[in-house]
Amino acid sequence: MVMLDILTKKYSRDIYHGTNMQKNDYSFGDIIVAHFDHGVRDNSLEDALFVKTIAKDVYHIWYISEKGNLGHTASEGQAREARYGFLRAAAEKYGGQIYTAHHLDDLVETVIINLLRGTGWRGLACLDMQGVYRPFLEAIDIYEPMDKATILEYAAKRGLRFREDQSNSEMKYFRNRVRERLGEYSLEWEEKMELWNLWRRQKELKHEIDSIIRQMLPSRGEKWQRKWFRELDSDEGGRKVALELLRAGLLEAGVKMTRPQLEDFRQAILTSRPGKYFNLPKGRMVRLEKDEFII
Repeated sequence: MVMLDILTKKYSRDIYHGTNMQKNDYSFGDIIVAHFDHGVRDNSLEDALFVKTIAKDVYHIWYISEKGNLGHTASEGQAREARYGFLRAAAEKYGGQIYTAHHLDDLVETVIINLLRGTGWRGLACLDMQGVYRPFLEAIDIYEPMDKATILEYAAKRGLRFREDQSNSEMKYFRNRVRERLGEYSLEWEEKMELWNLWRRQKELKHEIDSIIRQMLPSRGEKWQRKWFRELDSDEGGRKVALELLRAGLLEAGVKMTRPQLEDFRQAILTSRPGKYFNLPKGRMVRLEKDEFII
């Protein structure tokens, strides 16, 4: 609700620009409110109706929605995949960009979760998806990043109504357990900003590394040489480069693998006999010939 208030003040054009415009005549303007109901909570319809009412009756802007049916047992990952599937389809249909309300405390939680899960250096370059903008983190149209306390203060000063997601208090979700523990430490603003600055720099480095790796990749359908990986196996830096190459090549082929899975693949390239297959996610396989293979 705070993000919507800030962006409408910044971007929404006056829809009452003609003498024939009535209160209930909506224009796409610059902003579309897109709401996804995951179908996880019994009262999620109330959230959808609330967002629709705010969008249409308070801001007079377009509202679109979709309802999933993930059920009570859906994981955070399943919910995220379904939500972004809807948002990306909407952005493509209407020629727009996705804006989400992730804030400074979300960043702290996500970095900690990634480090606990052992995701490597990319764990600090999180919340960085192509075509997705986060004004509270990237300081788009605001003076500096905002944490939850600052957002709540903004809402209180402007009398904004909002709803709290009930699932935020359910300890079955790993993020909520991390959030509860973080609450015991009460990070200072300066500490959050230190992490924010590290995040910004890490994102820049990630983009630089990704650009270099893309230039090193074989063309689509071109053979990969197993000797590359033997040559890169001489030190830790070379092994990291090998993992980055595999990660990028697989992503181009539509395959996403975890760091342990990538390491298993690298080891298979180094040691497997000719003619052996390596299993990729979603039932795909790579045949490792004596000197080469194709992803």
